Amino acid sequence: MGFIADSLNRIQPSATIAVATKARQLKAEGRDIISLSAGEPDFDTPQNIKDAAKAAIDKGQTKYTDVDGIPELKAAICAKFKRDNGLVYKPSQISVGTGGKQVLYNALLATLNPGDEVIIPAPCWVSYADIVLLGGGKPVFVPTTMEQGFRLQPEALEKAITPKTKWFLFNSPSNPTGAAYSDGDIKKLTDVLLRHPHVWVMTDDMYEHLIYDGHKFYTPAQVEPGLFDRTLTVNGLSKAYCMTGWRLGYAGGPEPLINAMRKLQSQSTSNPTSITQWAGVEALNGPQDFIARNNEVFVKRRDLVVAMLNQAKGITCPKPEGAFYVYPSCAGTIGKTTASGKTIANDEDFVTALLEEEGVACVHGAAFEGSPAFRISYATATEVLEEACKRIQRFCGNLR
Repeated sequence: MGFIADSLNRIQPSATIAVATKARQLKAEGRDIISLSAGEPDFDTPQNIKDAAKAAIDKGQTKYTDVDGIPELKAAICAKFKRDNGLVYKPSQISVGTGGKQVLYNALLATLNPGDEVIIPAPCWVSYADIVLLGGGKPVFVPTTMEQGFRLQPEALEKAITPKTKWFLFNSPSNPTGAAYSDGDIKKLTDVLLRHPHVWVMTDDMYEHLIYDGHKFYTPAQVEPGLFDRTLTVNGLSKAYCMTGWRLGYAGGPEPLINAMRKLQSQSTSNPTSITQWAGVEALNGPQDFIARNNEVFVKRRDLVVAMLNQAKGITCPKPEGAFYVYPSCAGTIGKTTASGKTIANDEDFVTALLEEEGVACVHGAAFEGSPAFRISYATATEVLEEACKRIQRFCGNLR
């Protein structure tokens, strides 16, 4: 249809949202479907956060606010960066958006010119590349391997940098692999970046608090203060605070960049919901102990899923350090035929047949630029995960 902008032809709809939608449709048709496709905790938002939102409504805090966040929320974000990451930002260096996705979108759209390159370690979250493409930039995927724990190696980063590189987009713990980088791992990457002063760093720290087995979270500007003035440290409340539907993300960075992001946001959404912002103040300033309690459950679920998937024929599942995803290889199933006679040529065939034959929805690795694999979110009830893994074992066992 010639009426639609050419720029939209450069991008795809979000694959993770598409799978979740298909699963919901099949469920509505009466099929017994287990959806492990959405990156969304099944825990409810903590009560104190909900109460703060209700109080905001009752106090009439329902009007327009400053475009990129109320002063109280920016102060809470500055306190959080100092407390958790040792990073000192002023309120004028903070941007608040409608979810982390808008913050990333604003930063990329406000900075990319045609042909600018953005280095993205792969496998990676589905939206990074499409936002870069929408901004006229060029995503440059740098593959990581299961053998390297899906962590980007410094030599590979060095090789990917060109005079056109504008951003290095870094995500730890990672969606989709759950890989987390130690301070030593990050230091090797920041050493490379120090040699290339034209490259800016964008960190997606959304899974910061979801880190297990005694691993510690680090963010690049904390490991290498020399990069502070060209780093945008992005975070949000969706995952650790169980606030996916509230839509609140934020970032700290250099003032000229924050100003440019505000300018863009002033002509798109304006302010994030006022009520959500007040809930965000309580989330960041209030008790944090529920995070550790939730993480104990996530660790048990992770260990269950890893153990059961490694018992499925043709599947190899590494144990991730963080987030709430596993990213198993399905290389051992490629070329085989399913019980209903379908041939599995790639990971998309694998997840499609798994959904049709066993009613388990997950996302294929090609969507994350990492094949042949698939992503499972274990942020769902333990008994549901157990049943899903039994179905996957049965599906793989029936392959010929």
